[in-house]
Amino acid sequence: MKLEFIGAAHEVTGSCHYLEIGETKLFVDCGMEQGQNIYENVEPPVSYSEIDFVLLTHAHIDHAGLLPFIFARGFRGRVITTEATAELCDIMLRDSAHIQEMEAEWKNRKGRRAGKEAVKPLYEMKDALGVINLIESSPYGLTLKLNENIRIRFTDAGHLLGSASIEIWATEGDVEKKLVFSGDIGNKNKPLIRDPQYLDSADYVVMECTYGDRYHKKSEGYAQALAKILQKTLDKGGNVVIPAFAVGRTQELLYFIRQIKAEEMVVGHDGFEVYVDSPLAVEATHVFKNNMLACFDEETRALVEKGINPIDFRGLKLSITSEESKNINFDQTPKVIISAAGMCDAGRIRHHLKHNLWRRECTIVFAGYQAEGTIGRSLIEGAREVKLFGESIDVNASIERIDGISGHADRNGLLEWIGAFEKKPERVFMVHGQDKVCDYFAEGLRNDFGLVADAPYSGSVFDLAENVWIREAAGIPVEKTVPVKKRADSVFARLLAAGERLLQVIRRNEGGANKDLARFTDQIMALCDKWDR
Repeated sequence: MKLEFIGAAHEVTGSCHYLEIGETKLFVDCGMEQGQNIYENVEPPVSYSEIDFVLLTHAHIDHAGLLPFIFARGFRGRVITTEATAELCDIMLRDSAHIQEMEAEWKNRKGRRAGKEAVKPLYEMKDALGVINLIESSPYGLTLKLNENIRIRFTDAGHLLGSASIEIWATEGDVEKKLVFSGDIGNKNKPLIRDPQYLDSADYVVMECTYGDRYHKKSEGYAQALAKILQKTLDKGGNVVIPAFAVGRTQELLYFIRQIKAEEMVVGHDGFEVYVDSPLAVEATHVFKNNMLACFDEETRALVEKGINPIDFRGLKLSITSEESKNINFDQTPKVIISAAGMCDAGRIRHHLKHNLWRRECTIVFAGYQAEGTIGRSLIEGAREVKLFGESIDVNASIERIDGISGHADRNGLLEWIGAFEKKPERVFMVHGQDKVCDYFAEGLRNDFGLVADAPYSGSVFDLAENVWIREAAGIPVEKTVPVKKRADSVFARLLAAGERLLQVIRRNEGGANKDLARFTDQIMALCDKWDR
């Protein structure tokens, strides 16, 4: 019974944890790295074709974005998550695959002119569609038996529609241990969704600490702060451009803007238009509407019951096609543009930045976390110039942040979450935080709560039955020249993965009818004869 830390170890993105319980092998999350990372992630100890389950905390790409990648390399197990997360993954993984393919095509168009070798996308649409077919859903609060050794349950983490902490009861021989994976713990009093729900018991806790070293500022209110920015910018004749995650943050912003319009907080610009320029955000907004009564908080449900759609209003424009997106910036009328991606590292937002960053009358508003190495991070740190599509763009627009809108709990929220456990866990592992933050928060749990708390690096392995480390890895620094995102591996690596999957298929056919096994053997031998050079 062991736990290995793969991703989001002393880093914020790329969440992935490997569990081995008896003969069962599973991942908790399978996320893509985003922004600048300082440590290498180890490869899992087994091939992807050997993974039986992936348990998913929520649909954000840094927790779910590599599911198509492992599918392309042999994974055919079960992906289990909440009902809303399953719906969101259906659209988010397709969108991610589209971005991967489009970026590879763009690079190859430029590369051909320079005589460079063609690059492959990290994964393709067929891989996204393949893994989507493996996703199964479970409601909050239901204890689900995966096999004789494992039971699981999802509890609302309050971070995103469908987000969850996962309880796992693991049995191996006569040893039973309960693990809790926090997922991303939500900020309290956010619009639309419920506050995080607390758990009361665990032997081991794997806990995020994104904001483990800071506190959200007390503000006058999200709507009031945003209304001031809108008023000032629209008065100058400029656009307000808001980079926002298509799922979660976009819908929250629509909630605030509906309130701003309903309470007439912006004057002199009646009916100002708000563009949501992201096909993914448009689809995600429909998922939010479908889950209003199941996942929304009491305040939002009260609006729904009065017949008020909390994320719809006069002047809302939904942009889907590329032509519609281009036309937004051709129209000189001052407006609000909400577009993905939230860290400005992909998607249509980069086009809107190109058209608006150089304009002094415009404002770029950040309302979420910006990872190191992203354009968003460089802008809030005062960059006077950024590169977009190979062109240097001067930063003349106002750069604003709305504090407190974060989807993550701050230090107080994290301490309240871990403090809700009635019995101290045997050990708490800190993940999903920047390098020094993981160590700092672990130290705080040791000193203030008397907990045994560690901040493991990728490659560290823990024996859950014996409560001891099998291996405590050191962080392996990433060279600064290494690309931000995990690169697509070589075609030969995919061939090796196919061979590993073939071996798994052969093993699963043990005991089959002799006639079928003989035919299978002949097919394999014929293939080997063809390629044995």
